[in-house]
Amino acid sequence: MGRRFKLVFGISLLFLLLDSCRGSKVGVCYGRNADDLPTPDKVAQLVQLHNIKYVRMYDSNIQVLKAFANTGVELMIGVTNTDLLPFSQFQSNVDTWLKNSILPYYPATKIIYITVGAEVTEIPGNVSSLVVPAMQNVLTALKKVGLHKRIKVSSTHSLGVLSRSFPPSAGAFNSSHAFFLKPMLEFLAENQSPFMIDLYPYYAYRDSPNNVSLQYALFESSPEVIDPNTGLIYTNMFDAQIDSIYFALTALNFRTIKIMVTETGWPSKGSPKEKAATPDNAQTYNTNLIHHVINDSGTPAKPGEELDVYIFSLFNENRKPGLESERNWGLFYPDQTSVYNLDFTGKGAGNMITNANITSSNGTTWCIASSKASEMDLQNALDWACGPGNVDCSAIQPSQPCFEPDNLVSHASYAFNSYYQQNGANDVACSFGGTGVKVDKDPSYDKCLYMTAGGVNKTVASNTTAIASTSSSTQNEAFTWISNFFLVTLLSFLLIVGHF
Repeated sequence: MGRRFKLVFGISLLFLLLDSCRGSKVGVCYGRNADDLPTPDKVAQLVQLHNIKYVRMYDSNIQVLKAFANTGVELMIGVTNTDLLPFSQFQSNVDTWLKNSILPYYPATKIIYITVGAEVTEIPGNVSSLVVPAMQNVLTALKKVGLHKRIKVSSTHSLGVLSRSFPPSAGAFNSSHAFFLKPMLEFLAENQSPFMIDLYPYYAYRDSPNNVSLQYALFESSPEVIDPNTGLIYTNMFDAQIDSIYFALTALNFRTIKIMVTETGWPSKGSPKEKAATPDNAQTYNTNLIHHVINDSGTPAKPGEELDVYIFSLFNENRKPGLESERNWGLFYPDQTSVYNLDFTGKGAGNMITNANITSSNGTTWCIASSKASEMDLQNALDWACGPGNVDCSAIQPSQPCFEPDNLVSHASYAFNSYYQQNGANDVACSFGGTGVKVDKDPSYDKCLYMTAGGVNKTVASNTTAIASTSSSTQNEAFTWISNFFLVTLLSFLLIVGHF
């Protein structure tokens, strides 16, 4: 009996430790309401190049599911509002959808969430009443094939689901939505699914600039806002909005439901009245957001709480109606060039400091491939650089000056550096999903001359390719691997002890 207790306790501790190592995630929303967007396979390459591990799509488009197969990118797919009626009426409709649209591509395509409906409280009519029955049917379909533990079911909401959001401690759900919110929250709690919310501090500032400062909305230094009921101090609008949801859930005694932000972001362009919609502000908001989330900062009411966030959106979507800003939330233009630089790892500032310490006396730096990167990551990055990245890769073709040594690291290094020098020689241009590293030693050799920002570097160095030092991301991966190895070893030991 004592041994069995120790075994159960040890295993429980193990899974607790594994869960605590998870950390917060930052993903990107992939909307497709636009003309001339790249094909899904090119989008999948772009996502991998920029080290984006999590993507939200708004439907279950088969071409997109195929494109993300075997990429390792984790997808959130959606049941659209137009499908809520058939999904809520008949279980057979959902079973057929799962069989034909999802199961043929799973698990090669990693699907982790299904959203049933999107911001239904913003839609006129009685659509809200269809959501929970549709969610139940989706869950039942997943249970039939044994995937209900692997794929979580939820629905997304706008902040309009609240009747009050300030001060955060007074957060409360709109009573007019109680008829569907209560059963939905019960569903989420029972199935350990997150409450999904779309948050936009931009709108709070745009619609009330006299009451909300731009700095407060952008995570920048601003006068502190104190909640008069709790004494909690808020330094940004995002945390205040999140905590208003926490307090609204607590008021209904749903304390265990996690919150997930399924949309947030900042537009880079707007109408003349939308003066805050600029590339600089968009870059500032999203950069600060990523740092805030990756560091597991939590909120004043939930310090250290993990919070997964999806940035809206991958591309500018020119077919969206409304003000000019509605068509300019994208991180990329349809031609796959960046609207502004953004480091999805949350380590951009740290990398800039490190690179400043290794820059040569004349300030020249090059970008090469990390010898620690996986072959798949390097190949994906090389394909992108020589394709959508518009790098001239003729020099690394057979019989050309940079073909030898004929290996992936050498070829990728040449392509990475060419892209880096042609795109401002900044940290983001050397990211390549964490596979690129800046160096201050000229990697040119023999007749293979590496470009610099001022043109082609004529300095000829020895016949070696500079090898990048281990990046901080690689060190973190190694630490995670070692931690997981230790925990799995502990589990094996506990199982052996339990056997005896």
